[in-house]
Amino acid sequence: MLGLGGGLFGGMAGTAQAVDLPPDHAEAMLHVYDGGGVLAAGPAVLIRKSLFNKVSLSATYYVDAVSNASIDVVSTASKYSETRQQLDLGLDYAVRDSLIHVSASSGKEPDYIAQTFGVDVAQEVFGGMTTVNLGFTEGHDAVGRKGEEGFFDHAEHWQYRLGVTQILTPRWLASANVEALADEGYLGSPYRAARVFGAFVPEEVPRTRSGRAIKFRTLGDISDWFRGGSWGAGQRHSMHAEYRYYWDNWGIKAHTVEGGYSRYFGDKWLADSWLRFNRQSAALFYSDNAPAETLYHTRNRQLGTFNSWSLGGRATYDYAKVPGRYDIKLSGSLEYVRFDYQDFTDFRTGKPYAFNGALLQLYLTANF
Repeated sequence: MLGLGGGLFGGMAGTAQAVDLPPDHAEAMLHVYDGGGVLAAGPAVLIRKSLFNKVSLSATYYVDAVSNASIDVVSTASKYSETRQQLDLGLDYAVRDSLIHVSASSGKEPDYIAQTFGVDVAQEVFGGMTTVNLGFTEGHDAVGRKGEEGFFDHAEHWQYRLGVTQILTPRWLASANVEALADEGYLGSPYRAARVFGAFVPEEVPRTRSGRAIKFRTLGDISDWFRGGSWGAGQRHSMHAEYRYYWDNWGIKAHTVEGGYSRYFGDKWLADSWLRFNRQSAALFYSDNAPAETLYHTRNRQLGTFNSWSLGGRATYDYAKVPGRYDIKLSGSLEYVRFDYQDFTDFRTGKPYAFNGALLQLYLTANF
């Protein structure tokens, strides 16, 4: 056993069994996020069905009803509400020691349309002990402005992925992944303003961006650590740890560290927990209040210097199970997040901006 839990709506990246098609699956989710003046809630539905033991088809429909009164909005505009809808389609094809995944998605908002297409290939080598993953995603965005007809600009996005997952022992595996990202077109926001000499001016950011990211992860069964003890003896336990480093030509550098622990309680309950820390430096052209006007200037707090951390937990209950026929689970997760910005001022207090947030997700899943 290499791990206890698995991500719902998860993809194939990082799996060590590349030639196994995902099981037939249905899932319904309800999510609610509240933090930083943003309230987002909505449902999501996923259906996956395999054909001829070689092909698996999937479809996901996701809805977000967003009420936005974030610090960016209240500083230069008024609160607004909108609905986002996204449809994802996927196809998995197993051939020999390879699994090919093709995906397409379309997301729509009143002033934004995003379409993506991706291909991923997972190849088992060395007798299934190593899995190599290659992937590519291309995205096309149409950018508009609320209250105006049509779209005034576009953006293109490319992402290239390479990863290796290695089974170290029967109980431990490790993975290393590299990503290269490139963006071109309108990369700012028509609603965001920068500040120069204390006056608000339209945001101006470069029309090209390139970034890189590396990620290392390990996952293992640690049940033996509890053998002979009074707490958790006879149950299944696992843990994971990961580190990600990101940098780009805008001058941003970000470090993310995460650790997690999972445990079964009897045969029905599975509990997962995780703790994540992130630190980011500011873009070269970011300024809370620029002392001079330059070609590029932004006050987008997500391009500034900040620290964040999150603490989350998930509980999964095995509601009904008939081996070989179906498996129904109920699951709920709650994650608390905290952001502290070092160089973004909250006009309401005159102090660096900070906020708390919470994400609640409820799932009903069935494998059949």
